[in-house]
Amino acid sequence: MTADDRRFEVLRAIVSDYVATREPVGSKSLVERHSLGVSPATIRNDMAVLEDEGYIAQPHTSAGRIPTDKGYRLFVDRLSQVKPLSSGERRAIQGFLSEGVDLDDVLRRSVRLLAQLTRQVAVVQYPTLTRSRVRHIEAVALTPSRLLLVVITDTGRVEQRMVELEDDVSDADLAAFRALLAAEVAGRTMPEAAAAVSELVTSAAPDVRSMIASSVAVLLDTLVDQPEERLVLSGTSHATGAWSDSPASLQGVLEALDEQVTLLKLLAALQTPDALVVSIGAENVDHNLSTSALVSAGYGRGNTVMGGLAVVGPTRMDYPGTMAAVRAVARYVGEIVSGR
Repeated sequence: MTADDRRFEVLRAIVSDYVATREPVGSKSLVERHSLGVSPATIRNDMAVLEDEGYIAQPHTSAGRIPTDKGYRLFVDRLSQVKPLSSGERRAIQGFLSEGVDLDDVLRRSVRLLAQLTRQVAVVQYPTLTRSRVRHIEAVALTPSRLLLVVITDTGRVEQRMVELEDDVSDADLAAFRALLAAEVAGRTMPEAAAAVSELVTSAAPDVRSMIASSVAVLLDTLVDQPEERLVLSGTSHATGAWSDSPASLQGVLEALDEQVTLLKLLAALQTPDALVVSIGAENVDHNLSTSALVSAGYGRGNTVMGGLAVVGPTRMDYPGTMAAVRAVARYVGEIVSGR
């Protein structure tokens, strides 16, 4: 084992103990708790080098050492592999999520489960519309001059819109409109469907052009990517305990969770399903999350990301366990949503 490898093992031990105890770690406790195979003097020397290089720090005089953001980053980057969940844990996750009755239920279950597994705040993003395909558009006459348009995507997302018509619509014209939508829009991506819908007015018969024009205006508003993507959060009660030693940080974290802008940007940047992204401390652009770590992953089908999920916690978190939970839940959400 090289000196660098040995020092990384010392850093790994410090991270493990600090996450478990929330107390600065001294060389004596490392000797007592870990079989590092070297003398206490060597451990003290290694800790001195790690501190000089910025991987650990001494919070106050006569205290032990705690990992810095740089130390956590090295620890995460050198994880040889994400700790796999046990077969029992995987079966439990799959069984719990597969009982979801619809998209809303699946996402609520997934974020609640992720919060329970990690004891942190969890967030899941609804499938983004631009990455979905239109499965079906239904037009229902609520009154002769009012329609309900229902857009159903292949991910199970359902959008409903009301249309007020200038004239009453007949059953025959409504049936023809449904058939036209099925022929021109079903199976297309949302941008493709929007382009196809916009062409319907020019090709419509004069007697139904007014109805189609009113409906198209509403559909275009639904089919183009929505500026407000939907997030579901769970486990915010865990934040109180996680940041109990830093009330100022807790307030900032709660503000960031409430505003959601940072979380949406993070999830929007995910490029492929199943690829884990870990951002630590100052790596987070939002200063409210400067004492936080975010572990995120996309979910979807094949190489297409439909949405993302993440866990937000203090930098002092169980990275291997959190990364394993995020990856596992993302995989199952992707499988379930893709199959709907």
